[in-house]
Amino acid sequence: MDRAALEALLADVAAGRVEPTEAAVRLARLPYADLGLARVDHHRALRQGMPEAVYGPGKSPAQCEAVVAELLAHGEGPVVLTRTDEAQRAAVLHAHPGALVTGRTLVWRPAAVRAVGVVVVTAGTADLPVAEESVAVLAAFGIGAKLLVDCGVAGVHRLLDHLDDLTAADALVVVAGMEGALPSVVAGLVAAPVVAVPTSVGYGSALGGITALLAMTASCAPGVTVVGIDNGYGAACAVARALHPR
Repeated sequence: MDRAALEALLADVAAGRVEPTEAAVRLARLPYADLGLARVDHHRALRQGMPEAVYGPGKSPAQCEAVVAELLAHGEGPVVLTRTDEAQRAAVLHAHPGALVTGRTLVWRPAAVRAVGVVVVTAGTADLPVAEESVAVLAAFGIGAKLLVDCGVAGVHRLLDHLDDLTAADALVVVAGMEGALPSVVAGLVAAPVVAVPTSVGYGSALGGITALLAMTASCAPGVTVVGIDNGYGAACAVARALHPR
């Protein structure tokens, strides 16, 4: 339940359109619903401005289906299921059709499109799964994203060909593995917020993304926000918070 839904419920009670007993039943599910296998946080959108997302790894298809069912039936706003495998997607889409599927991310009830624009840039094609997660989660919050793929510093002219897109963006997500240099380059070209995502892509001393992570936190371009390795979801949430309407 988000603030708008809570205010609407209270207004309906005050106007006599909803009985107080019915409102009490709805409010009893706050702050969470205990399903036994999970405690679904219906209060999160009210506290944070964005609802709980469902993290697929470690859950069975049936568990994913149950948590998504609870959020769809008793929550408000977008429902996001991330990092799914094929079995999870098949089970959940069979039970709850109509999701927007982007890579391994499923979204139901995306928010209305907002008048903001975000650019998501990848250094390489191998970074695309992480970037797709960001694009899907941004769409869940009503934020359209333009995806620019394979613009790494080994061929920086590929990035500069899109300079107009970069400078017009309200915020940018830059996804890179290897030595993690691309966010510094992008942040040196634009004034908008830049969220950097290190990925586990890379050879030898890339160390599963640690090299990129350390390089991004040591960026000489001031003000770059860095999330954890492969955390496209967290990058999208950082942008959603930065662009949250007041």
